[in-house]
Amino acid sequence: MVVPFQGLVDWARKNSMWPVTFGLACCAIEYMAIQNSRFDLSRFGMEINRASPRQADIMIVSGTVTVKMAHAIRRIYDQMADPKYVISMGVCATAGGPYQGSYSTVPGVDNFLPVDVYVAGCPPRPDALLYAIMQLQKKITEREIDEGHARWRAWERNYIQSRRA
Repeated sequence: MVVPFQGLVDWARKNSMWPVTFGLACCAIEYMAIQNSRFDLSRFGMEINRASPRQADIMIVSGTVTVKMAHAIRRIYDQMADPKYVISMGVCATAGGPYQGSYSTVPGVDNFLPVDVYVAGCPPRPDALLYAIMQLQKKITEREIDEGHARWRAWERNYIQSRRA
């Protein structure tokens, strides 16, 4: 069986994603449920939750993101090694949820992070998160992630340059 080297690298990335342990609200309970034997996240190579962002390559933002917490989330994201992926879990992380319009709530993590996959629901079921992980694996295999991150990095460079000027 002859496989291009890039195909081998993509297969390894797809099957060995390690999430950073990060839960903000009630969606985190659903994320914890995905680790038990009924849903068995270890069959996707994600049985090791990392407490250090330097050892993780996927961030699952689950729950309401406040303005004060946004800076900490961004710092953790910046400390993760490339390639890094983000899943926005739940309507609170995606759009602010029932707290939308509040002075202390960020209206979606995509305001400060490049989100790869969104999971709908309040709170989303563990099987919805499993489906999102499978969609992320599909995007990694088809190399759709790199295009989206290139656009995000270009925007980020322009933003940083405009702040310096």
